[in-house]
Amino acid sequence: MKEERDEARTEKIIRKIEEAQEAKTEPGEAEAMIALPKIGKEMRKELGDTMKVVGSFINKAETFMSVGDFDKAAIEYKNATKRVNTPALLFNLAVANQLSGKYEEAISGYSNAIEQKPDFAKAFYNRGLAKINLGDYKGAIVDYDKAIELKPDLAGAFNNRGNAKGKLGDYKGAFADFDRAIELYGEKNPEAADVFVNRGNAKGKLKDYTGAIADYDEAIRLKPDFADAFYNRGNAKGKLADYKGAFADFDRAIELYGEKNPEAADVFVNRGLAKYNLADFKGAFADYDRAIELKPDLANAFNNRGNAKYNLADFKGAIADYDRAIELKPDYAGAFYNRGAVKEGLEDYEGAIADFDMAIKLKPDYAGAFYSRGYAKDYLGDFKGAIADFDRAIELKPDDAEAFFNRGNAKGKLGDYKGAIAGYDRAIELKPDYAEVFNNRGNAKGGLGDYKGAIADFDEAIRLKPDLAGAFNNRGLAKYYLGDYQGAIADFDKAIELRPDFAMAIQNREFVRKKLKEQGK
Repeated sequence: MKEERDEARTEKIIRKIEEAQEAKTEPGEAEAMIALPKIGKEMRKELGDTMKVVGSFINKAETFMSVGDFDKAAIEYKNATKRVNTPALLFNLAVANQLSGKYEEAISGYSNAIEQKPDFAKAFYNRGLAKINLGDYKGAIVDYDKAIELKPDLAGAFNNRGNAKGKLGDYKGAFADFDRAIELYGEKNPEAADVFVNRGNAKGKLKDYTGAIADYDEAIRLKPDFADAFYNRGNAKGKLADYKGAFADFDRAIELYGEKNPEAADVFVNRGLAKYNLADFKGAFADYDRAIELKPDLANAFNNRGNAKYNLADFKGAIADYDRAIELKPDYAGAFYNRGAVKEGLEDYEGAIADFDMAIKLKPDYAGAFYSRGYAKDYLGDFKGAIADFDRAIELKPDDAEAFFNRGNAKGKLGDYKGAIAGYDRAIELKPDYAEVFNNRGNAKGGLGDYKGAIADFDEAIRLKPDLAGAFNNRGLAKYYLGDYQGAIADFDKAIELRPDFAMAIQNREFVRKKLKEQGK
């Protein structure tokens, strides 16, 4: 006589893969404002007679700056500084280095300019931005503090300092800075549009998506062609499940960026994600393709395309995309996780565990990876290892009914029916309409000889899910043990009606019929 447990593994794997979708890592930030060099009267006065000596270098540098060739501009400014060192020249050299991505050289240049001119507000301002580029947010804030001390109405410094504070999780401080920047610019000034975008991003970080959308609305009002604002508003609408609104914003952002502009790649990724959330996997696939075409090194586009392929049953293709995502971003925990989930679905449990191990190594608080590794260990018969992983998943995510359910299953397989029941009880508290949990709790009660309690749980499982064949089979077993042979056969009949190839129920029914025949009933 055999019972059936309902663990619905495939559905859980799909659910967990969806959790590892990845949109653009950070919201699209409005560009932090850089103070650009000006040769003009001030610098010419500073240089005086030496202007004639270095003028040719400066003129060449200005020409290169105007066409965006910042490396060559830096060379010419450096040639000029070899002949005369002034704060303005050092500043311009630093700007050229900063615009060409040489942030450490830029910081050195601004520091030299500040050494000569300690009240050089723009040098503090730009040095702060270079520090942001290098992830030194605390150092950036120190520089913006000084820039604001020297020039209290420097709106851009408040905006950039707000960004730095946001990066450090100081959203209250960030909001205060963004508010002040908007006040200084004036709410009708198009330059304030960038600040509204950044304030909207900060609100999004706090999951205030409605507030974020209001700020993006303001940015678009001030700059109707502001692609970043449409893109970010689309993201916020997606978070609120307003996918129709999100699509409209993503479409407009793509139109403004230009379909062939690499900047549009992230928009295609997030539009694909919105389509994925509506189960339009083919549409999502197409958008991820476009993103990859524009940015062939965009790891999250490969990861998300892998998810779409998985849902289109192209498992090998999905793994190939996860492989590529990991190749591009070796510390991509989500891609390791997703690849593991697909391997688990293909019954490559050892391969799945290896990927979950890597996901956990990269992200030690990855609840889903512990959960899924527990699943794979359970498949391989390592029930103690599975329980340890489910324990950790629960510790990280105490409201995960699935983890309590599956920990209960593993304990039941070790004969710890009381421990199993405790897990099922908690799963039911968290998810009262979970038919499979009632079914398995009934099995555990049966393991303890509480057949009446088991029947009550099977009754509830059937009420919640009338086509749950396993619950009819299991209730039939409980009725058999209580001597209700006719009731048992009726339940086995129903189980077989629901699932004609249900070998376990067929075997159990034949066993009970034989018992009845032996008793002459």
